[in-house]
Amino acid sequence: MLYRTVKDTTFSAVGLGAMPLSIEQRPDEERAVATIHAALDAGVTLIDTADSYHWHADETGHNEQLIARALRRYGRDTSDVLVATKGGRGRPGDGSWTVDGDPAHLRKAAEASAERLGVEAIGLYQLHKPDPAVPWADSVGALRELLDAGTIRAAGISNVTTGQIHEAHAILGDGLVSVQNRYSPAVRDSEPELRLSTRLGLAFLPWSPLGGIRRSSLDGRSAPTSAGTAFHHVADARGVSPQQIVLAWLLSRSPLMVPVPGASRPASIQDSAGAAELVLTEAELTRLDEAWPDTDGAEDGKP
Repeated sequence: MLYRTVKDTTFSAVGLGAMPLSIEQRPDEERAVATIHAALDAGVTLIDTADSYHWHADETGHNEQLIARALRRYGRDTSDVLVATKGGRGRPGDGSWTVDGDPAHLRKAAEASAERLGVEAIGLYQLHKPDPAVPWADSVGALRELLDAGTIRAAGISNVTTGQIHEAHAILGDGLVSVQNRYSPAVRDSEPELRLSTRLGLAFLPWSPLGGIRRSSLDGRSAPTSAGTAFHHVADARGVSPQQIVLAWLLSRSPLMVPVPGASRPASIQDSAGAAELVLTEAELTRLDEAWPDTDGAEDGKP
């Protein structure tokens, strides 16, 4: 496994997006725990979650509690595992998402997340999305307070613009370690945020990193070229899954790129983790950089 070190924080270059383990169509707990354990076995030390990753209205923090149970059951040392959680969004239970960037809410949410995770301080706490009803500086200021109080060790921001990154960096300084925006072969409009994050020394965690790869290809190379994308063709030539090619392409985009593909089966995250050891040639990268695959079905899209 390839690893990234950002400020004083080290984690695997490919993480596990744990959201599919707790939302609609989630697997049973045994398979969910097996998926997390498979990630750890593959060298994954970054698990991405949020207090809003749940299905029903009365189960806030479902994903955090699941991860905590899985880590306790692992049977081996997990002290190097970084659980990155988020606050500032909610799920009323009807499939919709809400936003709450009120500083008081964020402070309480972080404290509740720490309790669910069973930690004295959250390794990485990310503001899930800017709240248009709350000044950005006020929401980010809550992260500054959480850092100063020792509730969190590092802070991140998600779904942000370059201007918001600059403002958060001015407030948080070295306490800011990550940016999490949507970015994939099919959706590249966060390229400016990726470049800025790299320049500032911030990890870039793309959500929905496999956007543009058909769900039907997730179980391997069954008719891998049928989708007609360059990613499928390169995967066929390499004898690997299209998902590995996408993740390897993402890793080539920045030395601080850290994709966190979602998974709900052990085999999925094991395959994704293998992308960290896959080095694409210059010719392959040129072909993929120029490609715009279809957008019919993303593996793990999330708000």
